[in-house]
Amino acid sequence: MHNAVLFRDRSRPVQILLGGVLPLIAGAIAGVLIGASTVAYWVFSVLAAVGIFVAGFEHRDGWGGADRGFFAGAIYATALLVSHKIVGTTARVSLGSFPPLLVVLDAIISMLICAAGGRIARELRERNGIFVTDEHVTP
Repeated sequence: MHNAVLFRDRSRPVQILLGGVLPLIAGAIAGVLIGASTVAYWVFSVLAAVGIFVAGFEHRDGWGGADRGFFAGAIYATALLVSHKIVGTTARVSLGSFPPLLVVLDAIISMLICAAGGRIARELRERNGIFVTDEHVTP
C-alpha cells in the first residue's frame, strides 16, 4: 500500500473521480443514512474515514494528503447536507445548531486523517529506500 500510484501521476479523469465524485457519492449516501439509521450512518462514516486514510497513501507525504483530505471532506459534508435536505427526513444524528458548520468540521477532520495516511506512507516508502521528489520516484 505504501507503493501506491501517486495521485499526481493518475490521469485527470481518475483524479476527478477519486478526489471529487467518490466523496460526493459517499456524502450523498451518508445524507440518506443519517435520517434512516444511526448505526448505519456511523458504520458508513467509519468506512469513509478508513477510505480517506488510505487515500493519503497516494500522496508524497502528509501535506499532499492534507490538501486532498480537506477538499474531499468538504465535498462529502456538502453532499451529505444536500442529500439529507432533499430526502427530507429527520436526522437521527445531530447536525449541530448550524449544519453548514459540518462542512468545515468534516473538511478539517478529513484533512487530518488523510494527512496521517500520507505521513505513514512516506515513512514506509523511505524505510524501503524509496524517495519521492517533485519530479519523480527514486527507487
